[in-house]
Amino acid sequence: MTGRVKSAKIYPPLILFFMKNESNLTDQFEKMLFKAADKLRKNIDAAEYKHIALGLIFLKYISDSFEELHAKLEKGEGEYKGSNPEDKDEYAAESVFFVPPKARWSYIQTRAKLPSIGEDLDNAMDLVEKDNQSLRGILPKVYARPNLDKMALGGLVDLVGNVALKAENEKSKDLLGRVYEYFLGEFANAEGKKGGQFYTPKSIVKLMVEMIEPYKGRVYDPCCGSGGMFIMSEKFVEEHRGRRDDISVFGQESNQTTWRLCRMNLAIRGVDGSQVKWNTEGSFLKDEHKDLKADFVLANPPFNDSDWSGELLREDPRWQYGLPPAGNANYAWMQHMIYHLSPKGIMAMVLANGSLSSNISNEGEIRKNLIKAGLVDCILTFPGQLFYNTQIPACIWFISRKKSGNGERARADEVLFIDAKDLGHLTDRTHKVFSDEDIAKITTTYHQWKSQEGNYQDIKGFCKSEKIATIEKHDFVITPGRYVGIPDEVDDGVPFADKMNKLTQELDEQMKKEEAMNKNIKEQLTKLDY
Repeated sequence: MTGRVKSAKIYPPLILFFMKNESNLTDQFEKMLFKAADKLRKNIDAAEYKHIALGLIFLKYISDSFEELHAKLEKGEGEYKGSNPEDKDEYAAESVFFVPPKARWSYIQTRAKLPSIGEDLDNAMDLVEKDNQSLRGILPKVYARPNLDKMALGGLVDLVGNVALKAENEKSKDLLGRVYEYFLGEFANAEGKKGGQFYTPKSIVKLMVEMIEPYKGRVYDPCCGSGGMFIMSEKFVEEHRGRRDDISVFGQESNQTTWRLCRMNLAIRGVDGSQVKWNTEGSFLKDEHKDLKADFVLANPPFNDSDWSGELLREDPRWQYGLPPAGNANYAWMQHMIYHLSPKGIMAMVLANGSLSSNISNEGEIRKNLIKAGLVDCILTFPGQLFYNTQIPACIWFISRKKSGNGERARADEVLFIDAKDLGHLTDRTHKVFSDEDIAKITTTYHQWKSQEGNYQDIKGFCKSEKIATIEKHDFVITPGRYVGIPDEVDDGVPFADKMNKLTQELDEQMKKEEAMNKNIKEQLTKLDY
């Protein structure tokens, strides 16, 4: 590394934090890193800058992975004896991306202070794509743009380079994956409404995954955004001591720039994204997985989408429970996903709360048919402020083809309602998240309810297991608040008469104070001749 790289002098607090905490890295590091990166953004819009920052993190990640294996091949010990460290096949055999010399981070960082750093980075992305078929057309080539301050870009290169300071390769790579994920969330927050188009808040995704438990099988998301559902599913498998290849992911995205973010996100986590497809038409008009029957479906489609080309799909075989309205895609998305659900499959789908009660344009009829078919397993309503892109009240529909048993309690004539509006906490003035305790409360309730040995109990104001016959009496409106009721007030042991006496005394004192204040105001106005 040349003397031109002066990262330690530019960001001493950041580096000091890293060096002191390399064995116990926390979210504080990610926040500090994003804050420093955001300062370098200057006048560039967040929607554009995310590709610049995330592209660099991705390049750093694959370069670290490459250098780790390169060092082993160069040593030539054990199984690597006689290996050529510049042979691409050696890296393909270990599922590591081959990084050409002029794309390696060690080379890029020596160029960070040169005015040509933009061209160097675009060239590096081109070189990596040429040597790795699965990355072609995915990496950003945006660094040579004239509106991008090259000194600030060099500073960002140094900043990303410092992620690996004093850390072992494995730790560094894991951290880079977490940094990429954290940056996605922060950019979604910065973009507001547009950010929600590519990112579902992490606590919602975690809740959905832990509810449906994708231990093994095919996971599908027909509007996959940046791939958060897939990443969380892989984490779930690993946390439960499964193997990463126990699940395979299938997805589709109609926005090409979002699809690129997704493919990089999957690659940085070591997830095979070859079955995550892109086309401009989208899942309704050009389904890339027509024959797929998925074991698990996870999705957060656009709410109340009126521009989904429904008038072109009136005779589509996916509409098994009723023709969805051309002016709202909610029930089209739902039936599309059910169509792709395997005979023992389960799905979790985020929708606007209106889907629980709407009776316009055949939506009530579709909902009735889904309920009577025994597919609706659980309905969960959210508190407000969980999403970046909308304040529309939202819910999750859990659809299951396992309600007749299959290792679980037979419950085909029941629906579980959960009202989570009182859960979650604010992280800032406008956004809420679910805590791990909130998620555990919800998931435990659901799993106890459907387990053969469960000890589920209704809790007023929170959860209620209801028979379909009762739901029919409510015209198949399935808003949880209608069924869970209002929680009982906690008796504080103070008799009602005593409470009323105390309140009456307080009211009398306040009225006397008001009278005195009004008298004082009149006296002051009189002095001013009013």
